[in-house]
Amino acid sequence: MTVGIRHDDLRRRNRAMVISAVRRARQPSRTEIARTTGLSHSTISAIASDLIEEAILTETKGEPTASKRGRPQVALGLNPEASSVVTILLALNALSATLIDYAGNIVAEEQRRLQTMTMGRDELIAEATGIVGRLLARGGSAGRKAMRISFAVQGVANSGGTAMLWSPITPHRDVRFGEALEKAFGLPVTLENDCNMMAVALRWRDPDRYRDNFISVLLSNGIGMGLFLNGELFTGTQSSGGEFGHMIHVPNGDLCRCGRRGCIEAYAGNYAIWRNARRLPDGDGFVADIEDHDMMALAEEARSRDGPERAAYRKAGEAIGFGLGSLFALIDPAPVAMVGIGARAFDLIEGPMRAAIARTAGGQHEEAISFATEPDQLPLIREGCAMRALTFIDEIFAAGNPPASATHGRAVA
Repeated sequence: MTVGIRHDDLRRRNRAMVISAVRRARQPSRTEIARTTGLSHSTISAIASDLIEEAILTETKGEPTASKRGRPQVALGLNPEASSVVTILLALNALSATLIDYAGNIVAEEQRRLQTMTMGRDELIAEATGIVGRLLARGGSAGRKAMRISFAVQGVANSGGTAMLWSPITPHRDVRFGEALEKAFGLPVTLENDCNMMAVALRWRDPDRYRDNFISVLLSNGIGMGLFLNGELFTGTQSSGGEFGHMIHVPNGDLCRCGRRGCIEAYAGNYAIWRNARRLPDGDGFVADIEDHDMMALAEEARSRDGPERAAYRKAGEAIGFGLGSLFALIDPAPVAMVGIGARAFDLIEGPMRAAIARTAGGQHEEAISFATEPDQLPLIREGCAMRALTFIDEIFAAGNPPASATHGRAVA
């Protein structure tokens, strides 16, 4: 039996394809959009005309080149004035927020140092509300209407994306940032795990490598993971997904800052590497906020001699390797991105990590496992949050709801 497609559904789908093609290629010509979407030139022209009239897309003329003689191609771009989004990241002792326009450009940003371990619940919520309010005020003066807030937390969010269930950066549980921000600003808010947002950003940056199945591992004071399976971001039924850093590596082993013993993070987090390198007791060896330059100096010590520093990185590599090997036994090998300050010491952990993987069931195809490094997680997290929020707005515009600026002076059906 042939199932027909309603005209409205077809129109929405085609508009979504054009908007997505422009977002991925940034300023493609209509011919390039036809090549990537399979839509006819006449369909693309009609959709582009509507989207330009609705102030969602803009036209720009490219410069002719030696390989493209004649009239320059007319490129389509996203209209930065169509809307904006706010991204927020709450990490250990740090809060940052960015206002980003519809084309993905940074309009304004702010960073604050906080004492997250000692602040009250209401204080944390007030800081988040305050930083968003200041950015929205600056964005309003620029004429951009914000349409969504995307909030990344270092910890576990609930499946509904409204609350931070648990985080190692604060003693408070079930902090309902989403509800507070929605009440304050009347905007949809989604709370996300920060490592999930790293994975989202990687997929946008390099879709050839990071496509259907891949893993991003955060190597920082904490150890985290973002995981794509069959082209979908893995999230749990009750929380924001996998907590790789808190898988058990050694039962009843070293103390983790989560309060349990033997976690991967208790051997591979910055505080754990520092603790082992300096031979500190595991009960009082939680250095809360180790500076990047201190970790880099420690890595140089490990490279220079085979002492406790190198042994600490060896333990970290083994913990990560056994964890990944167990994961690969379930999902098969997949590309891995090592993200964060720890990626700058990847040369110290790679050997022990690969040796550990080879000792697991998941290591039987270890030659198929490839690693890449990204030394700075903050731009990735921010980009992942932005893309989650912006593609949500893309869906609204694809459904035929133009930005508020496009409705001024004319009726909208």
